[in-house]
Amino acid sequence: MNIVRNDPWLKPYENAIKGRYAYFRDKEIQLTRNGEMSLDSFASGYLYFGLHSSNNGWVFREWAPNAAAIYLIGTFNDWQEREEYKLEPIGNGAWEIKLPQQALHHGDLYKLMMHWNGGQGERIPAWCRRVIQDENTFIFSAQVWSPEQPYQFKNKQFKPDTSPLLIYECHIGMATEQEKVGSYQEFRENVLPRIANEGYNAIQIMAIQEHPYYGSFGYHVSSFFAASSRFGTPDELKELIDTAHSMGIAVIMDIVHSHAVKNEVEGLGRFDGSYDLYFHNNERRIHSAWDSLCFDYGKDSVLHFLLSNCKFWLEEYRFDGFRFDGVTSMLYYSHGLGEDFSNYGDYYNGHQDADAICYLTLANRLIHEVNPHAITIAEEVSGMPGLAAKINDGGYGFDYRMAMNIPDFWIKTLKEKKDQDWHPTAIWWETTNRRSDEKTISYAESHDQALVGDKTIIFWLADAAMYWHMSKNDDDLIINRSIALHKIIRLVTVSTINGGYLNFMGNEFGHPEWIDFPRNDNGWSYKYARRQWSLVDNRNLKYHYLGDFDKAILSLIRSISNFQDLPIIKIWDNDGDQVLAFQRNELIFIFNFNPEKSFTDYGILVPKGKYQTILDSDSPEFGGFSRIDDNMVYSTHFDPLYKSENKEWLKLYLPSRTAIVLKGSYKEL
Repeated sequence: MNIVRNDPWLKPYENAIKGRYAYFRDKEIQLTRNGEMSLDSFASGYLYFGLHSSNNGWVFREWAPNAAAIYLIGTFNDWQEREEYKLEPIGNGAWEIKLPQQALHHGDLYKLMMHWNGGQGERIPAWCRRVIQDENTFIFSAQVWSPEQPYQFKNKQFKPDTSPLLIYECHIGMATEQEKVGSYQEFRENVLPRIANEGYNAIQIMAIQEHPYYGSFGYHVSSFFAASSRFGTPDELKELIDTAHSMGIAVIMDIVHSHAVKNEVEGLGRFDGSYDLYFHNNERRIHSAWDSLCFDYGKDSVLHFLLSNCKFWLEEYRFDGFRFDGVTSMLYYSHGLGEDFSNYGDYYNGHQDADAICYLTLANRLIHEVNPHAITIAEEVSGMPGLAAKINDGGYGFDYRMAMNIPDFWIKTLKEKKDQDWHPTAIWWETTNRRSDEKTISYAESHDQALVGDKTIIFWLADAAMYWHMSKNDDDLIINRSIALHKIIRLVTVSTINGGYLNFMGNEFGHPEWIDFPRNDNGWSYKYARRQWSLVDNRNLKYHYLGDFDKAILSLIRSISNFQDLPIIKIWDNDGDQVLAFQRNELIFIFNFNPEKSFTDYGILVPKGKYQTILDSDSPEFGGFSRIDDNMVYSTHFDPLYKSENKEWLKLYLPSRTAIVLKGSYKEL
C-alpha cells in the first residue's frame, strides 16, 4: 500500500485500506467472471438494452423484474396498448420486443406502459438515449433517434493536454447572452473560440444528462443515457465535442452518479412498480438534503447500469473524462452531513459506504481501461485520503481531486477579514496544503459561488459599484481595489497548482450577475441565467482588464513545460508586511497584499542571478497604475551570510495590492 508508505499517519488504518482494496478486487473478479471477460465488456449494457435499429428491423429491451406486462406506446400507435407492441419476458428480469423496420421512424415519440401487481404507469425507458419535452404540455417522452446520416467524428485520436490541465467550467444553456436557453450549436460557434483564445485546454460541461427541472443545474438526473435535448440534438453535441478536439480542447462531463431525481414518470423512481430496482428500499433511499434518491451500489445491476453509463459517454460521444459530482455524499452513510473530519480516524470509523467506494474504484478502473488518456476528477469536500491515488497503490483511482478548501478560504476571507488582516502564511497554507501523492484542481471560485444565495469574488469585492463604475473614465476606489485583488487572488491560486486549474465561465472577467434560473419567484425569467459577453468585449469598460489578465496568466503557465510538476518553494512570507514570495524553477512569484503600504528596495533572498518582470498585475493593460518599470533588469546583491547557499538579495519596489512574476537567468542576460 504505497499510500501508507507515502503517509505514515495512515499506518494505523492500513488494514482498513487493504480491506477496501480487497473488497474492490473481489467485486472486479466477480463481475469479470474471474478474468474471463474485461470490465469493459461487462459495462456494455447500453449496447443490449434500449432501442436499436438494424437491417432486420428494431429491437427494444428493458430490465424490469417487477413488471407483470410492458407495452411500447407512442405516436406510432396513438399511445395505445396494442398486442403487437407488447414486450415479452426473456429471463432474468429482462423484456424484449422486435419490430419491423417500418414500425418506427426517426423522430417518433414513445414510452413504456408498465404494469405491475397492483398498479401501472407510463415510464420513460431507463436506457433511452433521447428524451424531449413538449413545448405546450411540458410532458417528457423518449424519441427515436436514427438519422439517415448520423454525425461522423473527424478527430478520432485526440489526447488531452494535461500539462497542466486548465478547465473552463461551463453550462451550455446559460452560455448565450440572449435571455433564453442556449444551444450546442451556439456554444460551438460563439463560445468555444473564446475559450481557445483565452488559453484553456479543457471544458467541463454541466447539465448534460437529461433532467426535468432546468433550475437544478443538471444535478437531478432523470435519464442517464440521454443528452439534454434543451440544448439541441445528439449530433450537435457530438459536433461540439469534435470541434473542441480540433482546437486542442478536452471535453470533461460533469457526471452525476451520486443520486437521481425522485420523479417516477420521467425518472427511475419507481420504474417497474418497485421502490428498490436501482435505489435503497429503507431509510437510505431518500437523500434528505437534496430531496433525491440514493443508488444502492451494493447491487450488481446498479453497477452494471452506472458503469455502462460511464462507458457510453466515452464511446458514443467521445467525452474525455468525468468530474464526478457529490463524491462526499457517496462515501459516507451520512452523506458527509454533520460530520467533523478533523482527524484520520474520521475516515475509517465505520461510517463509510464500502459499496459506494467500491463503485467509484471500479468506475475509475473502467474509464481508464476504455480510454487510457481519460481524465477523472472527484468533487469531494471531506478530504478522504487516497481519493486521487492510484488503485494499485491503495487509492480510489481518480486523476485529480477538487481543492475545495481554496474557494471556501477566499470567500471566508472576503466576508470576514479586513484587507489589513490578509496573512500570506494563511494564503500559502490554503493554496499548497494537499497530499503529496494526489493531484488537485485548484480554483478560486466555481459555479457554486456564482449561484443566487452566494456571491462571486468580484461581487464580494465590488458589490453594487459594479453597476455604476466600470467605465474606463470612472476612477472609483472600490472598483480599483476590486480589480487589483481579483487579479492577485487568481494569480496566487493558479501559480501554486500541482495538477490543474478551473474557472467558471464569465468569472475570469468578473461577470456582474449571479446565476438565477427561471422559476416561479422570478417570473420564469432568463435574465440571470446567461452570460453577458458584450461586457468583456467592450473595450470602454474595465471588464476586459480582468479577462486579459486571466489570459496572460494562462499564457505564462502554458509556456512552461509541465508547470504543475515544478517544485514550489516558499522563499519569503511576512504577515506584518503582507508579502509572499515563492519560486518555481526560474520563476519568482511575489505578492504584496498590503492595502496601504508600498515597499521600496524590499529584499528577498533568491538564487544569484539577474531577473526581469514577465507579468505585472499593475500594468496599465490590466487596469493597473504602471508603478513598476517592467523593462528593468534586476541584479541580485551579494551577502556573505548566504554565500554557501548561492543566495543573494533581490531588491524590489513592491506597490500595494500588486503581484509580479520575475524570470531569472543565472548567467548574464
